[in-house]
Amino acid sequence: MYQDSGFESMQDFLDWAAPGSVEWRMARGLSPDRIPRHIAVIMDGNGRWAKRRRLPRAAGHSAGVRPVREIIEACCRLGVETLTLYAFSAENWKRPQAEIETLWALLRKYLRQELPDLKANGVRFQTIGQTDALPESVCNEIDRAIMETAANEGMRLNVALNYSGRAEIVEVVNDLLRQAHQCKQLVQVSERDVSERMCTASGGDPDLLIRTSGEFRVSNFLLWQIAYSEIWVTERYWPDFRTTDLLEALMVYQKRNRRFGGLPDQAEEAVAATVPASNGKLLAVNE
Repeated sequence: MYQDSGFESMQDFLDWAAPGSVEWRMARGLSPDRIPRHIAVIMDGNGRWAKRRRLPRAAGHSAGVRPVREIIEACCRLGVETLTLYAFSAENWKRPQAEIETLWALLRKYLRQELPDLKANGVRFQTIGQTDALPESVCNEIDRAIMETAANEGMRLNVALNYSGRAEIVEVVNDLLRQAHQCKQLVQVSERDVSERMCTASGGDPDLLIRTSGEFRVSNFLLWQIAYSEIWVTERYWPDFRTTDLLEALMVYQKRNRRFGGLPDQAEEAVAATVPASNGKLLAVNE
């Protein structure tokens, strides 16, 4: 299922991109009616980006703000319905306190500076994860952004903070157990029951999962939801990720035959075999 207004969104992107630019030419090669509804991104490599330049890790996190801004706007103009960004995992608390404080300061600054643009672009800002464990100053900025964008009807932006895919599944199971206890009877649980309780249920499961820095793992991110997601991995570190990288991922994604465990149509199989060499690598879970 794709955007009904795909052609209008693509025209919006082409109007935004500089005519004749690499982005403009790449976008013209995409099928507007096959833009993923939901894209999830594991933003990885800030620390290694900084280390290669002999800079402190904080410099890498600061440099990672630009691609966040750029990819959000690009996805809005391409007609993506939901964008989910993995910003801080439940395991990231193991990092040095000074680095964690830097991340919170950057998040507060980003929300204050970017909120007007999010509102202007109709973006609905939301968070997933156990945000009640975050510092009060961060929670205040988050609550403000959620409240001031709640009525927007454009792209849904989910930012994963203190998030754990395993913890989310455990929470859903406990919720179902509480329901069974209240009913005082055996409850038959279906996949739909679980899916409807996932934090991303309103935006559907990701069609495409992008991971930067060349790591081939999902790092406890959306474990239930990515069962049939296409996975695109690029060697590029997150601070270097640009709109051209996003468009490359979409080009390769559109050449894939998403068969969800079934057998491929021969014609579609032939198209999938024509995927060109790329900086990024595309995988499919449960292929």
